[in-house]
Amino acid sequence: MKNFITALLLTMTAIAQTQGKPLRPVHTFSIVARDPATGEMGVAVQSHWFSVGSMVTWAEPGVGAVATQAFVDPSYGKLALDLMRAGKSAPDALQGLVQSDANADVRQVAMIDTEGHVAAFTGCKAIIAAGDHVGGQIGMWSTASRGDGTDKTSCTSQGHIGKDYSTEANLMSNDKIWPAMAKAYEATKGDLATRMLAALDAAQAVGGDIRGRQSAAILIVKGKPSGKPWEDHVFDLRVDDAPEPLKELRRLVTLQRAYNHMNAGDLATEKKDNEGALREYAAAEQLVAGVEGIQPSRYAEMMYWHAVALVNMNRLDESLPLFQKAFKIEPGWKTLTPRLPHSGLLPDDAKVIQRIVGQ
Repeated sequence: MKNFITALLLTMTAIAQTQGKPLRPVHTFSIVARDPATGEMGVAVQSHWFSVGSMVTWAEPGVGAVATQAFVDPSYGKLALDLMRAGKSAPDALQGLVQSDANADVRQVAMIDTEGHVAAFTGCKAIIAAGDHVGGQIGMWSTASRGDGTDKTSCTSQGHIGKDYSTEANLMSNDKIWPAMAKAYEATKGDLATRMLAALDAAQAVGGDIRGRQSAAILIVKGKPSGKPWEDHVFDLRVDDAPEPLKELRRLVTLQRAYNHMNAGDLATEKKDNEGALREYAAAEQLVAGVEGIQPSRYAEMMYWHAVALVNMNRLDESLPLFQKAFKIEPGWKTLTPRLPHSGLLPDDAKVIQRIVGQ
């Protein structure tokens, strides 16, 4: 409790020190969600704003995930994670932050914790169309506009509490965006990334951002930290500027899935699980082979290291067709091959190396 009170006091102080007129209009649509089966949590977003992922998306393994947008205050991301790390639930953290923010009526924020408690807040002065939808809504709260005394208008902002996910959007072409996202997320089968991408696609399909599109991002972390932060980010991908950011984001997600299989294959090799390693390498290649927008050189690299693993398993004959395909796509792999024995990545056997480069 003492740690939490300390964190809360630091939070309120930090917000007070950063108050002022909001300057960053990151109007966008996003989703925060948690997969109850795996515990993974994340944020996915698209906007007509450069590098939306650098401000909107926040997540920490074993803590929670946050989307902060509209006239964005990035401190919501850090401070919300601080509060949840200190033991506060996502709804309590969000309410505390909103109540301490004199400019809350222009914010839009959503967050989720490791228990799947989710809260979303849409300020009443967020640019129309704006709103949010929380999964399994179980509560709500209202906050009257405060301002600085010079603004004669007043309105009431809404916060919602629910379970497992929230969709939120502002400056949209219509008010169908966030309901369409929620419907798509609930109807889609697959892992968390698949469902979140489906929600983004649904938003774009019914109109999306009234200004068009520019950037997108997805950030997914594990529900429990491993002690190795570099292993706890399942997806951490950004498209900062592109004509079709969601299409590019899906391409990157496919590549990330493939490289996740490659990494799993390398780990299996270290554990002397040869068959497990080969399954992982093959799965990586199947994901990227012939996929529109993925350069053949990516496929070549995966085949090449698959082939190297086969050689080190004393399965040279099986490796040769893979080497041949890789060399055809990118001749540089053939030049590289004689250098690998020096690093212990291939046997220091001239006859073996000659058979490989002879492909």
